[in-house]
Amino acid sequence: MAKTKSRWLCQDCGFESSGYLGKCTDCGAWGTVVEEMALAPALGIRGASVLNTGKSLLSEPLSLLEDVDFGDAQRLPTSINDVDEVLGGGLVPGGVILISGEPGIGKSTLLLQLAGALSKSKSNKVLYFASEESKGQVKLRAERLGFGNAQIYLDGSHNTQEIAQKLTDAKAQVAIIDSIQSIYHPQISSASGSVSQVRESAQLIIDTAKEANTSVILVGHVTKDGSIAGPRVLEHMVDVVLIFEGDRTRRLRVLRTIKNRFGSTQVSAIFTMTEDGLKTVDNPSELLLGERLHLVGKKQAPSGTAIISAQEGRRSLFLEVQALVANSNAGANSSPKRLANGWDTNRLLQIIAVLEKKMSMSLGRADVYVNVVGGLDLNDPAGDLGVCIAIATSYMDRSLDPGSVFIGEIGLTAEIRAVADLEKRLLEAQRLGFTHAYVPKANLPLSKNPGKMKVVGVDNVKDVFEQVMPQLLAKAKTQNQTQAPTQTSTLPSTSTPTSTMI
Repeated sequence: MAKTKSRWLCQDCGFESSGYLGKCTDCGAWGTVVEEMALAPALGIRGASVLNTGKSLLSEPLSLLEDVDFGDAQRLPTSINDVDEVLGGGLVPGGVILISGEPGIGKSTLLLQLAGALSKSKSNKVLYFASEESKGQVKLRAERLGFGNAQIYLDGSHNTQEIAQKLTDAKAQVAIIDSIQSIYHPQISSASGSVSQVRESAQLIIDTAKEANTSVILVGHVTKDGSIAGPRVLEHMVDVVLIFEGDRTRRLRVLRTIKNRFGSTQVSAIFTMTEDGLKTVDNPSELLLGERLHLVGKKQAPSGTAIISAQEGRRSLFLEVQALVANSNAGANSSPKRLANGWDTNRLLQIIAVLEKKMSMSLGRADVYVNVVGGLDLNDPAGDLGVCIAIATSYMDRSLDPGSVFIGEIGLTAEIRAVADLEKRLLEAQRLGFTHAYVPKANLPLSKNPGKMKVVGVDNVKDVFEQVMPQLLAKAKTQNQTQAPTQTSTLPSTSTPTSTMI
């Protein structure tokens, strides 16, 4: 009988300890270190002990790179163009893909649509291991998506060894396992989803996929902070890591690549969720801007709004950012509210500090709210300038030309820094019908002319204000000087803005 041993593992990061710890010394999580029983010998392919396989460790001869035949590694198109672009051209035989996302975001819907599209070709054999659902539930979803009669082979196995054996015997081109947290390795005593189970089950499936030359897609759960559940080593084991994200209360979904051994990670796909499943979005900027585009050339946009640009992989997106500056009801010992939806709160605080220090705006005792319309979470610093303009126009209760877009990163000294892919952004802005673009002067001159759109280069935030609202800027400075009480300190006053905006 195999000898067993006990070990203590952190269920968040996989840190191993010889005894119980209330707090993981590696990731700092509390109450995540649990005891697990495991076999003493290391596990090899299909759960067999490496010490008992009877095979030589040098059973596979060395190969010279120029002699390797890659004929069997030709990509398999999925028939969904945006997914193929994210993957770098399609599925690679023997490659293992991990796709993760929040519950209810549409991972199973996307993969079932993918399986249905692949099964249309008679040369493709597709396996779908529904470990979290029954076959009847998968059938109901397939009927709703229009794939009720698709040639997809369903299986409800939870045993990793059984799944590996079926992968070997079926000789399929593609296999989908939903999910890696719901299957178990019989030689590991811990529960499904634990660090040991996820690691050993994934390793067995990866080894089998390489042997069978089958493309495997694993579905992974996420933790409460949005990161991929399971040991960090799982992301290193697979070939491709995809994140499927979006707001469940909205229609848009984004498929991002954070690791790809077979292609670029600078690619993303955008979908919209409908009753018939996920549909690719050809012009996401038009969908995100909505009625805002109809204001161009007709009437002024509402105060506290601006158009910003963001890069989703190689795609340029334009979105509307809204800001609201209101008198704070916080007491003398409380801080005013700073809330951001779809934008980094730390960047918001930086922009507010620049406006107070460099533009003499009294925001110290005002609540500031920022919202990026569309439900997307943006991390592109090129949106700083647009957020700055939205806050300023809300503070002064004035609107600007709706045909203007603002692109640029703001530094702590109020300088406008250069951004990446400016020409792509401007070409997309010109296609959408915008007439003016305020961009970093460091990015000029341009190698491509963006049509009739006027491009204005700016060095700092003050330059932008002088270009788009010089009279309002002068009024704001005058009001601050008349409202500011006498101070013995050399620092400028941050008096509370009155309820009547300029």
